[in-house]
Formats: sequence, structure tokens, C-alpha cells
Amino acid sequence: TNKDSVDNFDWSNIDIIINAAAFTNVDGAEADEGRVAAWNVNAVAVANLARVARENDMTVVHVSSDYVFDGTKGPHLETESFSPLSVYGASKAAGDIALSLVEKHYILRTTWVIGEGKNFVRTMIRLAEKGISPTVVADQIGRLTFTSELVRAIDYLLTARSPYGTYNVTNDGPLASWAEITRQIFEISGYDNIVVNDTTTADYFAGMSGIAPRPLNSDMSLEKIQSTGFSSNDWQEELKHYLEKELSQ
Repeated sequence: TNKDSVDNFDWSNIDIIINAAAFTNVDGAEADEGRVAAWNVNAVAVANLARVARENDMTVVHVSSDYVFDGTKGPHLETESFSPLSVYGASKAAGDIALSLVEKHYILRTTWVIGEGKNFVRTMIRLAEKGISPTVVADQIGRLTFTSELVRAIDYLLTARSPYGTYNVTNDGPLASWAEITRQIFEISGYDNIVVNDTTTADYFAGMSGIAPRPLNSDMSLEKIQSTGFSSNDWQEELKHYLEKELSQ
């Protein structure tokens, strides 16, 4: 986010920048301080990287989000016009625009990311361990994206020297709601006796302030990246592997 630091860095021996940094507190971005932070990290910082990439003839890989769309249609194509609902979504869209001005760029639009650290799968497992029956939204649909899938896609695009541009990158497989995913988590991990209560996004956040609107349809078309020869892994299989690892620790 610091223009001088970026400009004064020695880029002479660097060919590729992979930008995985983002302000991802979607609700926090709706607050005054969060709004400034989101724009600094998701837009200003990306513009700084875009500038030095152009000046030094570097390739930039940038991780973006389905939140640049309003989720009223699907599947989302890479060519769809921006229609963000939230501050977070708008800041990510601004970053995409800035980076698209770099000739050698890969913008990866992803959804529902699961990796190390705090995430949805781990939260549901902790609730199950306590015997808590969660209430989970059932009107948002999409696919999980494991960080391993993002890594594979980045490695593939760079190694294969695929055409520059924007690519949707999620795991493949059937669309599912957060509630349906939760049931699969419980079934795989042996907690299928715990009831998952469905709710709508509107009801889940009813009465809460400072909540960012969510896109309901996060179905991202994978046709473009798969047309390059990339084979997407099914999120259900990845979920099984992820839980096997989690539960063995």
C-alpha cells in the first residue's frame, strides 16, 4: 500500500509477482476504518504493483473474488460486467481494473476459499464437536475452492504459458449451498446425527447492523481455464481429503 516502498524495491531479478494479499473482512469493510483499509489493500496496493509490473515487464498473478458480481445470474463468465454489492466487492473490482492494464497478467476469480487458518469447514467441525446444531444459509450457492486448487491453477497457467487474462478458478463439482456443504462435512466426519437448520441470508442477518450484502449465486464458469487443458478437481473429493487430514491431527 506504500507507493514509495513499492517504487524503491529492487525488482531487477524478479519476473513474476503473485499477489495473494487482500482485505477480506467483508462486513468490516462496511465500517469507516474498514472501508479505507479495504480500498488501500484491494485497490491501491494492486495499482502500485500494476505500475511497477508495467515498468519492469513482469507478469502479475492476482487473486480476485466472485464478490465483484451481484450474484443475480450464473454461471458467471470472465467477461461479465462488474456489479459489486458491497465495499469489499467494489474494492476488489477496482483492483481487477488496475491489474488488467498490465499486459502480462492473470486475474483469478475464486470463491469460498478453504485452506489453513480459520475457515468455514473448521468452524463447522468445532461446532459438531460441541454437539451444536448450526443454522446455516441455504440460499447462497457455489463451490468450495481449496487453496491447493488455486496453487495448482497458478502453477499451471505460468508453466503452460497460457494466454494472459482473467480466469475463474474454483474447484469443480455440483453446486451446493452452505447448508448442503455443512451436511456433507458432518457426514464425512461422522457427525451425521447433528441436524443442520436451513435459513435464508436475509433471516440469518436480520437485526444485525453493518452487514455487507452477499451475492446469492456464486456459480463461476470453469470453461475458460479448462479449455487451456487444466483439469479441475471436484470439491467433494477435496473436502474428503481435507477432513481426513484435519481429523487425524
